[in-house]
Amino acid sequence: MKLLLIGHGKMGKAIEAQAIARDHQIAGIVDPSRPGVHISDFDATSVDAAIEFTHPDAAFANVMACLQQGLPVVCGSTGWLHHFPEARDLCKETGGALFYASNYSVGVNLFFHFNEYIAAKMHQFGGYDVQVREIHHTQKVDQPSGTALTAAEGIIRHFPAKTMWRNEPSQADHELAVLSERTGSVVGTHIVTYSSEADTIELKHEAHTRDGFVQGALLAAEWLVGRKGVFGMKDMLGL
Repeated sequence: MKLLLIGHGKMGKAIEAQAIARDHQIAGIVDPSRPGVHISDFDATSVDAAIEFTHPDAAFANVMACLQQGLPVVCGSTGWLHHFPEARDLCKETGGALFYASNYSVGVNLFFHFNEYIAAKMHQFGGYDVQVREIHHTQKVDQPSGTALTAAEGIIRHFPAKTMWRNEPSQADHELAVLSERTGSVVGTHIVTYSSEADTIELKHEAHTRDGFVQGALLAAEWLVGRKGVFGMKDMLGL
């Protein structure tokens, strides 16, 4: 495949290295460190798919530019989803392809799947309160993380006692507390905790390296080629 990398930070560099190891070609890199290279310089004749990992403030414009250029785009940036309906609409209008996930790790997406199943079961039996806790490195910009928000939304869909989330401790029964910590160089840890007077049950995912995220993003790009529409990890993994 010929890949356009949008963003050349830690994730972008890791994707570049693994893409080359998988015999893909890097058609171009769009990043502030490389002035003069723009998404508009590329089209479907020179790029099979774009992979976007940048900043919440830049992601939406990057995704829209890819769709306007006819480039299938895999986006891993979080913190821009208030604009997602616009991106979805443009994808439909242009007959394009957009793949979005808050987290590309296969393990994390199994975590999401089990999270929803457990929420539904815990609701049936009652007596438990639930909260989400996420821990990331100090350079993580958005808070809560996109992964924590996906977990929270999954709980709210299947645990009717919780109708909204709050990014701080909460005493309100209907609010799901999503607690964020930024410390050291932690890659990413997410914990869902159910507590009752009798016991505590936890579902935890802890990333040791970025390799899982990188592999998932490349798998998504490979899977997306030739498809039209808006997709996510559930589509690719059949969950």
